[in-house]
Amino acid sequence: MPDTISFARGAPSLDIIDIEGLKAASAAAFDEDASGTTAYGTSVGYVPLRNWLAERHGVAPENVLVTNGSMQADAFLFDQFVSSGDAVVVEKPTYDRTLLSLKGRGADVRMVSLQADGIDTDELKALLESGVRPTLAHIIPNFQNPAGYTLSLEKRHALLALAAEYGFTIFEDDPYVAIRFTGEQLPTMLELDEGKGNVVYASSFSKTVCPGIRVGYLVGAPDTIKAIAGRATNTYISPNQVAQSIVYRFCIGGGLDRSIATVKAALAERVAALTAALDRELPEAEYVAPEGGYFMWVTLPEGTDVSALFDAAGEHGVTFVKGSDFLLEGGGNMLRLAYSGTPVAQVDEGITRLAKAYRSLG
Repeated sequence: MPDTISFARGAPSLDIIDIEGLKAASAAAFDEDASGTTAYGTSVGYVPLRNWLAERHGVAPENVLVTNGSMQADAFLFDQFVSSGDAVVVEKPTYDRTLLSLKGRGADVRMVSLQADGIDTDELKALLESGVRPTLAHIIPNFQNPAGYTLSLEKRHALLALAAEYGFTIFEDDPYVAIRFTGEQLPTMLELDEGKGNVVYASSFSKTVCPGIRVGYLVGAPDTIKAIAGRATNTYISPNQVAQSIVYRFCIGGGLDRSIATVKAALAERVAALTAALDRELPEAEYVAPEGGYFMWVTLPEGTDVSALFDAAGEHGVTFVKGSDFLLEGGGNMLRLAYSGTPVAQVDEGITRLAKAYRSLG
């Protein structure tokens, strides 16, 4: 069997990671602040990076908490806002780890349909009018995982209005925001909320620096951040100061901007190759080409058994993630293609193999 081509993992391929820049940032971290880099620190994170992030988001440092990756930030936030039995709104489909995390906490997960311009706010309003009172709405606004869709400006305003009216918090989970390679940059809901406290924002350096760095962060109201910092203290005293110090030096040295430019150019090329290959090899597939990010959602004709396709694809040397992984039910004819880790030279061959696997199902 040929080497497997993977469309499964949402991580950048090694060729678009700035290894030399990270080496330089690592040296600078120890040369410029050996004491702060090697110390325990506190649960708010490496203070210079916290301050840099606060300035970047136009908030006070008290509004920011730096964590061990965004999954750690998510866990703290869910622990703060979600108790067993609480209703939580998520997109349909949504990130599989979010579903696992919420179900593990006993949440009453309410999936609301996702459209090409983001969550169906009319459907959400009807759910709220029926009497459901969520504590939290988890939204991935830019280049959503798994769908690749982006929440429109109109819907961002609509969500904020619903949060204010019905008293729930919007969890704006935004790790892909910087990876836009076409279209218009939109303001975050955190920005649009103008300090009213209806939004807690999370992001990460995994998609812009590298996944292994494991640095994420939260931005929210000071009382929320203070409470979560207390949880963090009891969990690990302080997060990884070495990694956060390296990220700080990478950012202030211009590495982040260079890395984002490299990633955007590479992923734009991969999306172009992916859509061209799908149109040629698998014209039955329905998709919306993403304007950024790492993922594309593909719908195959009704009756397609994606579980059987997954097995057949493995035999043909290609892999993906089944759509059902991102839903509480359904998704049997849907799949997610992650193109971030697939060099453009492999994209065409990977889709050719996928199409052969699809045809083999008869």
